[in-house]
Amino acid sequence: MSFNIPKLTVVGAGPGDIDLITIKAIKAIKSANVILYDALINEALLDYALPGTECIFVGKRRGCYAFQQEQINELIVAKANEKGHVVRLKGGDPFIFGRGAEEIDYVKPFGLETFLVPGISSALAVPAYQGIPLTKRGVSESFWVVTATTKEHQFSQDVYLAAKSTATVVILMGMHKLNTIVKVFTNEGKQDKAVAIIQNGTRDDENIGLGYIHNIESVVAEKRLSSPAIIVIGDVVNHPSKLTLINNEVMNAQG
Repeated sequence: MSFNIPKLTVVGAGPGDIDLITIKAIKAIKSANVILYDALINEALLDYALPGTECIFVGKRRGCYAFQQEQINELIVAKANEKGHVVRLKGGDPFIFGRGAEEIDYVKPFGLETFLVPGISSALAVPAYQGIPLTKRGVSESFWVVTATTKEHQFSQDVYLAAKSTATVVILMGMHKLNTIVKVFTNEGKQDKAVAIIQNGTRDDENIGLGYIHNIESVVAEKRLSSPAIIVIGDVVNHPSKLTLINNEVMNAQG
């Protein structure tokens, strides 16, 4: 196969709904020779790839890694040199807890051209699909987006800072740290703060639990909520917009 300079395009696949993908992302998928994709993408997006495109799963399922990050980095370089254009397809936005920047930084010294296609972050889209605005005049003036789990698999100290704020707090990768999150917010006197936990947001199998800091663990058990899920903490949870009629009208108009 002949090609010019090997290249990597890191592409945000959005939060899960196949329609929440950008036109530019679809163009990148169609131009790929190799696609390395994660577990959180909607695999129906691979249907946009041209026949003969090599698609390799490199994500994590049920706590098991198909590839470690160092192996993914090396695979990007190897496949780009072998076949030309590698698309690294990631859930949400690759620059928001997506390690997209790390992969670009790794391949640059190997002479690859590098490109980025931003995606719609689950931190924003998943609450929105439930009608939960992260900001609302008179209710919330700002929001935090934090991960509960650091790269060392420890609890993030930023959650302590977020809990002191009056802002809406969106926590990613937090389900295994939920008990600690509850304790942090309780210690700040926020045991009555509203909480929404949304699993598989924007997908057909979406599941949501609503409660408060003092009872959200019971809600999780009752609803059998687990990862992947977004945790939204703040008064905005009690101020959702009614979207059902609007969504139906949009879908009917498209149909």
